[in-house]
Amino acid sequence: MLNKKRVTQHDVQTIGPDPDPEETREWLDALDGVLGAVGPDRALYLLQRLAAHADESGVASYAHPYQLYRNTISTEEEPAYPGDIEMEKRITSIVRWNALAMVVRANVAYGELGGHVASYASAAEIFELGFNHFFRADDGSSKGDLVYFQAHSAPGVYSRAYLEGHLSEAHLANYRQEISGTGLCSYPHPWLMPDFWQFPTGSMGIGPINSIYQARFLRYLEHRGLAKTSYRHVWGVFGDGEMDEPESLAALSLAARERLDNLTFIINCNLQRLDGPVRGNGQIIQELEATFSGAGWNVIKVLWGADWDDLFARDTHHALLRRFAETVDGQYQTLGANSGEYNLSNFFGMDEELRSLVSGMTPAQIDGLTRGGHDFRKLHAAFAAAREHKGRPTVILAKTKKGYGMGSIGESRNTSHQQKKLDEETLLRFRDRFKLPLDDKGASEMQFIKPSDDSPEMRYLKARRQSLGGYLPRRRSDAAVVEIPPLPSYAQFALAPDNREISTTTAAVRLFSNLLKDKQLGPRIVPIVADEARTFGMANLFRQIGIYSPDGQLYEPEDAASMMYYKECIDGQLLEEGITEAGALSSWIAAGTAYSVSGIAMLPFYIYYSMFGFQRVGDLIWAAADQRARGFLIGATSGRTTLGGEGLQHQDGTSHLIAATVPNCRAYDPAFSSELAIIVDHGLRRMLEQQVDEFYYLTVTNENYAHNAVATEQQDNVIKGMYRYSGNAGAAVRLLGSGAILREVIAAADILNTVWGVSTEVWSVTSFSELARDAREVERLSILAGSSNVHESGRPISHVAACLPGHAPIVVATDYVRAVPQSIASYVSAPLIALGTDGFGRSDTRDALRSFFEVDREHIVLAALAVAAPDKHGQAVHQRSAGAAPWQR
Repeated sequence: MLNKKRVTQHDVQTIGPDPDPEETREWLDALDGVLGAVGPDRALYLLQRLAAHADESGVASYAHPYQLYRNTISTEEEPAYPGDIEMEKRITSIVRWNALAMVVRANVAYGELGGHVASYASAAEIFELGFNHFFRADDGSSKGDLVYFQAHSAPGVYSRAYLEGHLSEAHLANYRQEISGTGLCSYPHPWLMPDFWQFPTGSMGIGPINSIYQARFLRYLEHRGLAKTSYRHVWGVFGDGEMDEPESLAALSLAARERLDNLTFIINCNLQRLDGPVRGNGQIIQELEATFSGAGWNVIKVLWGADWDDLFARDTHHALLRRFAETVDGQYQTLGANSGEYNLSNFFGMDEELRSLVSGMTPAQIDGLTRGGHDFRKLHAAFAAAREHKGRPTVILAKTKKGYGMGSIGESRNTSHQQKKLDEETLLRFRDRFKLPLDDKGASEMQFIKPSDDSPEMRYLKARRQSLGGYLPRRRSDAAVVEIPPLPSYAQFALAPDNREISTTTAAVRLFSNLLKDKQLGPRIVPIVADEARTFGMANLFRQIGIYSPDGQLYEPEDAASMMYYKECIDGQLLEEGITEAGALSSWIAAGTAYSVSGIAMLPFYIYYSMFGFQRVGDLIWAAADQRARGFLIGATSGRTTLGGEGLQHQDGTSHLIAATVPNCRAYDPAFSSELAIIVDHGLRRMLEQQVDEFYYLTVTNENYAHNAVATEQQDNVIKGMYRYSGNAGAAVRLLGSGAILREVIAAADILNTVWGVSTEVWSVTSFSELARDAREVERLSILAGSSNVHESGRPISHVAACLPGHAPIVVATDYVRAVPQSIASYVSAPLIALGTDGFGRSDTRDALRSFFEVDREHIVLAALAVAAPDKHGQAVHQRSAGAAPWQR
């Protein structure tokens, strides 16, 4: 049971023994008098003053983190319902059936497909209320609302789209069978259904944080004068179990701090996770209210349907509220899974006042007492209040039953989430409960229901959507092309570098700073940092473009007299997110999908410590890929040996390995500013001119050195992944390097040439993942064509094979784990040795770290001698340390 003292403190009748009931009555009468005479606002003000005075007087206070376990909006406050409830119930029943039939049919035919029935069964009224009265669509002339659909309820969204005529029966019949081209994906996936789903929500926690930053980015666009967005609303339907994910709650304070009243969460509180109760020994609704209200949100609870109204009206001594407060969610689940007779005995029968309250009710009537999330009137009142509320985001906590309508095998059962097959008796009971137009044969065969186009149901359904702008969900991608300036106009410093020593991080910031000055592209750029702008040399942007703040700047910054003072402004362009990589990446996603969400192409670049990207928020990056985001991710201070003193937790040796697994991520590790500029320009044109749904991951370092130019004829090869830096074909050994370690490779080549007399070629590898991706595709085409000799067959040869023909040995060194360069090993015919930084990082100087990980010039020379002329130079080779490998130390 819950801590009884905490729970029952809500009810003034049960705080404890009252030593002076008469005085207490006088205080309560006084409050009632204020409420009656001048209303709740004055009463609230007096309570707040009283609490403040109590604090000043040293009286210990206890501020309730949540309200009574009842509906926030009283029956008297409910607005008139704008639709035909009985008609909407019939439509909801059809949608609910089709969703159930779609999943069950798939699993009868193919047992391994999976799918979910119980989640949508509990949320059907929530979705249908939104579809019929609140979710505004993009009508072609103006953008609509944004809806983040609870992923496990996708079958219900498909079922409604089927009624609307936007999906066919073949689509439903091929649920989770996508290879044929007529199937439907398991969850919302824009990559797989690019004209349908807008937001991927299948990985729980991603939807809530993304929706907050999307609502915020709509304000950003409005405040910068780029788009009119004030009329648009963001709705997110999520599960109560999903709120356990840290990302779900991570940005609640941001939403309240920036007063995002264009945002509403609807949390489907069916009280169940996948395996059992969300809070078996607690009350998740009260816990969530405490969390959201504490973060500054407007909280609306929809707990009880209209069937309870009469009981509440007659319960003058609050017996119901006392019993609700004492009942934990595990018990609510047990009550929900059992009959009205069980509830009479085990809930109402536990208290004399409650027994009296329901004395005239039958078990069937008790069984018919619905939870608020299944009541259209109660839900409508909450949705309407949320949309009209100003100054704060709103969360609606709607209490439902998981598996609502699924009877004894699915309703409020621990096994509800896994229920994918229903027996004939259950199907017939479901049919009867929701009065579906199916005979026994149609129900047992799980036939889909679709009324005729001229039926009252279909006319009503289509009329409601027409009044809200049309079909939803729908994804568009018709943003105007953005013109990209010529490369030399902003990158001449990189294309023809002087002898000054700079880092590639500095070069990257300078490139984007120059692009910000372009009249066409500049306003579309969204620089994003997670509280590291000064680290990456971006402080000059504070004054140049300002830091976005919806409140402007309400203080004089400490550094106001400096040239690069901290400048916040309402039309600021830089998003300085604070120490939250998840938040910064969510802003990047919002900006990177603005071409689809808002019809305006934006170019986000998010710069961060590379270790804190794919490793920390890789799930968000995967969601960005699914959502077809476009933009640049800049992994700064990259590599395991470049960020010397920061040690194990900061040194990145794996991000390129992970980046290679994301199909539409194009990852590059440039060594020189000229390479970087060529890649940036290519990415700009691909994403903004050609409008290709891909994004770019660029790793840059904080090591200063002089940079070399790339010959014009080599620029295409930079994009393909590698180009010859020095040397000629026919050398004894070929040395490959990328990023920070390329300079060690160049130095090793010089040692081999001058000291050992070993001829070398040096290749700068800008992208191992691009080389491997290209080679895999060539290999696939070769296999399909029935030949393993791609070159002689006349078909294309991969870029890496074209660059590295023959059998001259290859030595590759990078600042990443060996698996990164080894990704090309099977696509060349020569022996290949990969040197890398496997293992944990540690603090030391760059030279010491590179020696420790055996990626410095000396170890590159040793590796080259070992493969180039092992007999001639064997003695030197054996001088190499025979100790443990660096990844074993």
